[in-house]
Amino acid sequence: MRKPLILTMGDPTGIGPEIIAKALVNGHFEVCSRPLLVAGDLGVLQRALGLFAPRFATVAGIGQASHRLLVGDRYLDVKALSDLGAQQLAYGRPDRACGQAMVDYIEWACDRCLVEDAAGMVTGPINKAAIREAGHRFPGHTELLASRCGTDRVVMMLAGERLRVCLVTTHLALREVAGSLTNEEILATIRITDRTLRRFFGLARPRLAVLGLNPHAGEEGHFGDEEGRIIRPAIEAARGEGIEASGPHSADTLFHFAVQGKYDAVVCMYHDQGLIPLKLLHFEDGVNVTLGLPIVRTSVDHGTAYDLAGTGQASEKSLVAAVHLAEEMAGR
Repeated sequence: MRKPLILTMGDPTGIGPEIIAKALVNGHFEVCSRPLLVAGDLGVLQRALGLFAPRFATVAGIGQASHRLLVGDRYLDVKALSDLGAQQLAYGRPDRACGQAMVDYIEWACDRCLVEDAAGMVTGPINKAAIREAGHRFPGHTELLASRCGTDRVVMMLAGERLRVCLVTTHLALREVAGSLTNEEILATIRITDRTLRRFFGLARPRLAVLGLNPHAGEEGHFGDEEGRIIRPAIEAARGEGIEASGPHSADTLFHFAVQGKYDAVVCMYHDQGLIPLKLLHFEDGVNVTLGLPIVRTSVDHGTAYDLAGTGQASEKSLVAAVHLAEEMAGR
């Protein structure tokens, strides 16, 4: 039997459980080449299924605290890692127990991947404040997984069929970005991006476009010196290592050419520089991928969406895309 992909349920009071349930009911998992296993809460998933198939969903035990959710001839296996009392949970109001459960799902899935019991993991959206309330100080998934895997440097990539963007800096105030950029960080991001695209995406020689920080990539120092002082030396060092990197490019024009297929990924200096064009093109089907880990990890490219939780209206497209991309990466 092929090793499974593990789906972590995410925040029990957000849309994570129901997009899993929706994908199951709509048959999106039937085309998966690997078995899927949800790390989560059985009661919460049953409540979510009630939004879509209240009269047809059943549960069967399959041993070792695992269960099988059945909707007609479709099913999904569940590793029950919490029992939060689903009927008492209010949508959009995670408590300390929910925060701990979110961490438990992630850590269990990560550990299964590290010992190679699983082919990879696909994560649902979490609430960082609830995780902090439960006593954990990680800003989010990426930092928790990097620590669990013993990895010093990871890169956030957002991907769709038409565009991939990789970030040098992530969640920083804009006024802090310029002071946080270093030659070493930019070069490390280029290296990790190149290595991952070769290993997991089947690209023999990835074409990387590296953006500048300032308007018009600084225009020869008229609008800032970061391009000449920090970014260009990192690109030249990468090219000296045989990496096909170019730039610094002006962000206002580069994405047009990237979407046309001239580049395999765009290395961006800060969060919104990359995510605005990515989400313009792939708002519903974008995938978050963590590069630099020793395991495969993809994620939905959205949050807990409390305004939609419990309505059944949240789109499952990003989850389905994340599952398919994790399958492709694991296959390589």
